[in-house]
Amino acid sequence: MLETEPGYEDQYDATQLRSIQDWIVKRELSGIDGVVEINTWGGYLKQYEVAINSAKLSALNIKISDILTALQADNSISGGGYIEKNDQVLFIRGDGKIDSLDKIRNTVVSIKGDKPIYIKDIAQVDFGHAPRYGAITGNDEGEKVLGQIMMLKGANSQKVINSVKERVAEIQSNLPEGVKINPFLDRSELISKTTFKITENLVLGFIIVIFVVVLILGDIRSGIIVASVIPLCLLFTLTMMYIFKIDANLMSLGAIDFGIIIDGAVIIVEYCAFEITQRFRKYNQLNKEEIRNLNDQATFVSASKMMGSAIFGQVIILIVFLPILSLTNVEGKMFRPMALAFSFAIIGAIILCLTYVPVAASLFY
Repeated sequence: MLETEPGYEDQYDATQLRSIQDWIVKRELSGIDGVVEINTWGGYLKQYEVAINSAKLSALNIKISDILTALQADNSISGGGYIEKNDQVLFIRGDGKIDSLDKIRNTVVSIKGDKPIYIKDIAQVDFGHAPRYGAITGNDEGEKVLGQIMMLKGANSQKVINSVKERVAEIQSNLPEGVKINPFLDRSELISKTTFKITENLVLGFIIVIFVVVLILGDIRSGIIVASVIPLCLLFTLTMMYIFKIDANLMSLGAIDFGIIIDGAVIIVEYCAFEITQRFRKYNQLNKEEIRNLNDQATFVSASKMMGSAIFGQVIILIVFLPILSLTNVEGKMFRPMALAFSFAIIGAIILCLTYVPVAASLFY
C-alpha cells in the first residue's frame, strides 16, 4: 500500500500517489521473475482532458474527428532505424509525446486562410481523471493507493515473495520524500501457517495411529510395521501429485485418512503374526535358517489368504470417489484434488500391502 508519511498528508493527493504507483512502483515490480501482473486500486488515474466548446467548433466549421486526428498525430514516436558504432547500437527515433498542457493547447487543428487554429482556441485543456469505481482507505488516515502483485501460476511462491521484498526495499529509497510503501498483506505468513498445519496434522495422526495400533495389536513390532505404511503412502501420494500437477494444500492432503490407509496392512500383519505364532508353537528348537524359512512360508500363506479381503475393502473406497472425480467447473476444482490425492494414497496402500507389508512382517517377526 502506497501512503504518505506523517507530516506530508497535504503534500500528496490521491492523484499524485496513483501516478507514483503507476510510473515508479509498478514498473519496478513488473521486472521480477514470477510476477505476471501488478494491479492498482484506489487514487485517481491522471488524464489530460480537452473540453471542446461546441459553439466555437461550429463557428469555425471544424469536426471533432479533426481534433482527434490532430492530437493523435502530435502525440507519437517514430522510429528511424539505428547506427552501429564499434560494439554499440544507437537507435534513432523521433519523440513527439505530449508531456504538458501547453503542448496540447498549442496543437494545430486546422488552418483557416493564413491563420492556424489551435486547440486552445476551441477547447479548454486541463488535468482530470478517469472514472473510478472505488477507493482505498486505511487506519482511518484518509485515502491511499493499493498495489496488488499477481504471481505466475506454478511459480515458487516463497522465492517470488522474497524477491518482491528485496525490490520493495530498493524502490523505497527512490520514492519521493514523504511517500512510503506499507506492505499489509504478506502471503508468506499464510504459506508458513498452512505448511505448519499440514505437518502438524500428519505428525499427530502418525503418532496417534502408532499408539492405537500398538494398543490393539498388543505388539510394538506390529505397530511399527503398520505405521511405517503411512509415510510410504504419503511419499507415493506426493510423487503422483507432482506427476499429475495437483496442488498440495489443506483440502487435498487434509482429506487423507490414516485409518483407511493402514486398514489392509492391519489385517495382513495381524494374521501374519497369528500364523507365525501358531507355527512356532509346533517347534521347540530351530536354527536361524529354519526360522527364516518358517517365517517366509507363514507370511506367504497368511498374506495370500488375507490379501483379497484387504484389497477388496480398499477398492470399494476407490469406487466411492468416482462421482467426485466426475465433477467439473468450480466444484471440480475444489474437490477433485482431494479425491485424487486420497485415491493415490489408497493405490499406494494396495501396492504396499502386496509387496512391502508381507516382507516387513517376515523380517521383523
